[in-house]
Amino acid sequence: MKFAFSTLGCPEWSWSDIVSTAKDFGFDGVEIRGVLNELYAPTIKQFSKDNIQKTKEELKRLKLDISCLTTACYLFDKNKQTEVIKEGKEYIDLAKELNVPYIRLLGDQNPQPKDNIDDDVVIKGTVAIAEYASDKGVTVLIETNGVYADSKRLLALLEKINMNNVGVLWDIHHPYRFYGETPKETYDLLGKYIKYVHVKDSIENKDGTISYKIMGAGDLPIKNAISILANNSYDGYISLEWVKRWYSDLEAPGIVFMQFIDYMKSII
Repeated sequence: MKFAFSTLGCPEWSWSDIVSTAKDFGFDGVEIRGVLNELYAPTIKQFSKDNIQKTKEELKRLKLDISCLTTACYLFDKNKQTEVIKEGKEYIDLAKELNVPYIRLLGDQNPQPKDNIDDDVVIKGTVAIAEYASDKGVTVLIETNGVYADSKRLLALLEKINMNNVGVLWDIHHPYRFYGETPKETYDLLGKYIKYVHVKDSIENKDGTISYKIMGAGDLPIKNAISILANNSYDGYISLEWVKRWYSDLEAPGIVFMQFIDYMKSII
C-alpha cells in the first residue's frame, strides 16, 4: 500500500509546503484538491503551461506522485451537465499531462445522502467523461459518497455503465457512517472496482452531528478495512482526507498528517 494526503487538509499551505511535508513525513504521493485559494486544479499555478514541466521534474526529484486529481464534478445536476462534463475533460487532460492515473467524480454532492438523485443523469455524465478518458490512460472514479455510499446502489450504477476505466474511490467513512455497512459488506460488493481509498475517523454525537477525529480517536472500523484490503492484495493508495478546508477548527495538518503515517504503519 502507498500513502497520500489530500490537500483538502492543508488549505493554507503553499505548493512548496505541500511537497516538502509529503517528502519529509514519508508519504508516497499527494492528492490534489486545491492549493491555497485555487480549488480548480487545471488553473493551479504549478500546473500551468509555463510551469508544469518544472513541477513534474520537482516531483520526480522528490520521488512523489500525484495520486489523484479530486474534482468537484457533481454528476447529479442535470441542469449543469455541459459544465460538469467540460470540467471533467479538463481534469482528464491535466491528469494525462501529469501522468496521474485517476480523477475523482461525485454522483451526489455531500457526504450525507440527498433525495431525488437520478441514476440515469449520473450515468450519462460518467459515460461522457469516461469515454473522453478512454484513450488517455486515465480512470474515472465514483466516490462512495451521498446516495452512492449505499454500495448496492453504486454497484448497480457501475454495472449499467460497464466501462473498464470507471472504478470506485472507497471512502471508508461514508458507507459505515451513513448506511451502517461493515467494511466487509462494502468490499464484498465493490471490491473488484476499488482503485483508491479515502480514510478519516469520526464519532457521531448524540444530536446526530459528526465530529471528525484523528486516526484511532473515532469509532470507524479502520483497522478492519485496512486488513480486508491487505488480505486482498490491494497495492494502491490510502489517502487521508482531513477536511480542514471545510472545518477550520480541526487540528493542524502538520500534526494530523504525521499522526496518520505513524498510525497506518502501526496497523499494517
